[in-house]
Amino acid sequence: MFKKMFRNYDYSIIIALVLLCSIGLVMVYSASVITAVSRYDFAPDHFYQRQKLSLIIGALVFFVTMIVPYQLYARFIKGILALVVVGLFLVSLFGHVSNNAASWLRFGGLSIQPSEFVKLAIVLYLAMVLEKRQPYLNDFKRAFTGPVLIVIFLTGLIAVQPDFGTAMIVLGIAAAVLLCSGINKYTFRKFLALGVGCILVILPIAWMTGYISPTRIARVTTMLDPFKDASGEGFQLVNAYIAMGSGGFFGAGLGQSVQKYGYLPESHTDAIIAIIAEELGFVGVATVLFLLAFIIIKTLLLAKKCQDVYGSLICIGIATTIGIQAFFNLGGITGVIPLTGVPLPFVSYGGTSILLLLASMGIVVNISMFTNYRSKKAEGEESPLRAVDSKEESSF
Repeated sequence: MFKKMFRNYDYSIIIALVLLCSIGLVMVYSASVITAVSRYDFAPDHFYQRQKLSLIIGALVFFVTMIVPYQLYARFIKGILALVVVGLFLVSLFGHVSNNAASWLRFGGLSIQPSEFVKLAIVLYLAMVLEKRQPYLNDFKRAFTGPVLIVIFLTGLIAVQPDFGTAMIVLGIAAAVLLCSGINKYTFRKFLALGVGCILVILPIAWMTGYISPTRIARVTTMLDPFKDASGEGFQLVNAYIAMGSGGFFGAGLGQSVQKYGYLPESHTDAIIAIIAEELGFVGVATVLFLLAFIIIKTLLLAKKCQDVYGSLICIGIATTIGIQAFFNLGGITGVIPLTGVPLPFVSYGGTSILLLLASMGIVVNISMFTNYRSKKAEGEESPLRAVDSKEESSF
């Protein structure tokens, strides 16, 4: 049984993940060794060791989600969603403030960011609900009122932390899953009108309540002209430009970055791509972008190939999660959009982020196994998971 299972996994995705996480681990060490000592008074390898531990735990979680039939998540997603909501409420009451946002729960030396769990939970929830509502999908009120209200509720809990970047990511993920669920053009227009209406209502309220703070306005003006205040608000962006511009084609060499010596804040988290550009040059950046694009494209192709709506929407949601996070990170550090503090998937330092991303990709690999099984079954090869597969298909 297990031999046939392992034969049908998409190993190209696994190889790309191993390469990307390995590059990330090496670059976290290189980018953080100075920061750990000079800024935090930690051991030089402090962040490297924590990231390595996160990757080990993440690999174990990946293995579990890789072998657990993805159909089973539909049975427990409402309970998972309830736990996520509890976590977000706990953050609002007892959250640890970091970078002007109370997004973290601390348990001794362990920090957890509940909003990261929302990304995967909302994908699994929407995929389950929309799969069941396919017969009346274009009845907007009946099919989408509940899911839309839940998305707004979760996004609101994240936004008040305030964590605007993660809130926008969750909205983007939800929009992608909803719009790819099979709706017709009339339902699409209703979603478009709803989105425009929400923006017109929320923006004035955010302005009057002070949510659009001077800090957020400064991020926008800094994006437009970071050199106007290069030693203040534009400090990180200007030094990121210097790092990326000085790397050339092959870079200065691993460990040879100058900007990580106190010139580039968050060099091992939000700005890690700038250190990669400085040390590994265009080749290093292109390698990271290629691996990210490969993972996203393979996941989207799997969504197209998958024979059931539930698995297909999960793949779309996870691919969107990685794609939006990558865009927010790379767009922020290159000045295309304001800085949001979003980490680069699989590369930046961050335990909760890497854990949830690897869990998500484990589900994707599991879907690839079931999809390949079903294809071979159609060609006459018996699946050892026939019983589980048929049972789950009949339950949705």
